Amino acid sequence: MARIRTVATALRPLLPLHLVRPAVDYRLAKLRLARGSGDRGAISIELALAVLVLVAVAGTVVYAITQLGNHVKEQIPDNVTSDGKTS
Repeated sequence: MARIRTVATALRPLLPLHLVRPAVDYRLAKLRLARGSGDRGAISIELALAVLVLVAVAGTVVYAITQLGNHVKEQIPDNVTSDGKTS
């Protein structure tokens, strides 16, 4: 749990965590309840949901980087001479 807080603190300038924090707190509370009662099925479901969210975030990052790369690639000139000027 301390590691999650450390990562969240490091990412705070990058992400608007206040928008997703209630959902994360809810899921963590459900996970703690399931762990306390020994319900392995509920623990598995909560962890699967966490993995699903992480995969969605990773997919979003990959999509954003791909779009940025395609946008920048269009701006690179094809005909650059040896002196660095475009012809």
